[in-house]
Amino acid sequence: MKGKSSKLIQWLALLFGVVILFGLGQVIRFRLDLTEEKRYSLSPATEKVLDQITEPLHVDILLVGEDFPPGMRRLQKSLEETIRTFDSYSPERITYSYFDPLSVAGEEGEQLILDLNEYGINPTNLFVNQSSGQQSQLIFPGFLLSDSQYETGALILKGEQGMSQEQVLNQSIENLEFELSLAIQKLIDPAANSIAMIMGHGEMSEDEGYGLVEALDGRHELFKVPLEQAQSPDDLENFSVIFIQGPRESYTPREVYLLDQYVMRGGNLVVLLDGVAVNIAEAGGEGTLAMPIEVGLDNLLFRYGVRVNKDLIQDLNFGYFPVMGGNFGNQDQLVPLPWPFFVQAGRMQNHPITKGLDVINFRFVSTLDTVKADKVKKTPLIFTSDFSRVLQAPVRVAFSDMESAPDVNLFNERNLPLAYLLEGEFTSLFKNRFIPEGFSETDFMESGKGRVVVIGDGDIFQSQRNLSDGSPLALGEDPFNQITFANRLFLRNLVQYLNDPEGIIMTRTRSFKIRPLNRVKVTEQKLFWQLINVLGPVIFLLIFGLSVATWRRRKFSKKSS
Repeated sequence: MKGKSSKLIQWLALLFGVVILFGLGQVIRFRLDLTEEKRYSLSPATEKVLDQITEPLHVDILLVGEDFPPGMRRLQKSLEETIRTFDSYSPERITYSYFDPLSVAGEEGEQLILDLNEYGINPTNLFVNQSSGQQSQLIFPGFLLSDSQYETGALILKGEQGMSQEQVLNQSIENLEFELSLAIQKLIDPAANSIAMIMGHGEMSEDEGYGLVEALDGRHELFKVPLEQAQSPDDLENFSVIFIQGPRESYTPREVYLLDQYVMRGGNLVVLLDGVAVNIAEAGGEGTLAMPIEVGLDNLLFRYGVRVNKDLIQDLNFGYFPVMGGNFGNQDQLVPLPWPFFVQAGRMQNHPITKGLDVINFRFVSTLDTVKADKVKKTPLIFTSDFSRVLQAPVRVAFSDMESAPDVNLFNERNLPLAYLLEGEFTSLFKNRFIPEGFSETDFMESGKGRVVVIGDGDIFQSQRNLSDGSPLALGEDPFNQITFANRLFLRNLVQYLNDPEGIIMTRTRSFKIRPLNRVKVTEQKLFWQLINVLGPVIFLLIFGLSVATWRRRKFSKKSS
């Protein structure tokens, strides 16, 4: 009886312990990430975004297919793991399932593909090995995220020009946390900040701001601001970012003062400034001359630590421009010819704004130089290729020059910076100067911490137009070559960083190491490790079983004797 009651107490204690552990597991949640890169941990900014979730979310994984190569399967599995990690940290459930867009037929399927294109999810041809040989398979490397009311999506397969397939896949995996957390942020906070587009000086002459409005995707409120109507720097403080895009008319000292004090008060200023003015409509025949342009912002930027030079860059990594090549029947024939003034830059700084971006298209871009500015950190973001050259103004711009191949020997410069990020404590241009009339000296700030981005191309964030109907295209789309550049993603990352430099944009700096197997060791030690893995567990179990049997035999033989 005592033995039975003792066993009953043991079983009850075990059951009670299991119940206690289960209860503690529901109250105390923790995860241990033992990987070197903290692959299964989230940044504090991402955890902050997840804390704001108030209802369940669902992710449709669009990366569906058969016989995926190992790298693509790794990307697919990594997306699953990222979603499960998010679900572990989220107060509400985040579920996922697989969905193949090609499974929807007819007009509904065509509309779905167009909708995916709005999220930047374009189909990609993937070559897979099958029993009948190598075949092409259309995939959609992205995901859709939805709650009870709204839906958004993102592309996950991204990489820089010149990267190997393995590097592109690894970088895409590194960016999964950023893409998923950004999509969640869009759902829970659809309009975060106000952005100003300065007007009144010939800015945005090509698309009237459509490129910014379309690219920022409703995430921000955009306003066209006539700067001359601002009465004081306080009128600009509500804007998280101010854009100046390719002005052609001069800014007055009063307007320069407003911009300067905006930066001194912690503002974010993006200046897209052309060093020379080019009228491409006059490039036919004998061509035209690109002449230096002065809009009154040079002294301001010089004080901040950068100078836009009066020149133009040509690069052998160029785009094409169509010119009239005669008639065929009664129709004009357009012939695309190489145009070195259209620089296609694919060399990026390892920075949250530019890491992993594909090629960015510049049209008539000038060089940038840095000058001394104490307490200001200057970071170049984008560079030209190894085959560039600089033409000092005045520069001849003529379609006839495209008839002959460029002389490679003339392109002897490399890694010319095309965009600079300036951060730190800036000194006001008006320090030790008279401030413009109409402003109070008591409100004047002679220094302050802010951020300034300078790019030597005023058109980088302007859309081009459709050749058939003249309507503006999405930012980055090339109407001549049917190519989509990364200008749109560059703009989004730039705004994301300027608004919250320590936020989820910093997850783009994560780095996962590629650890390929040593092929020499695999060949030399293959048999050894096969024997260890196959025979090792069997031998261990035999030794363990014999040891237990021997111990039991000795133990019970002593008791019987």
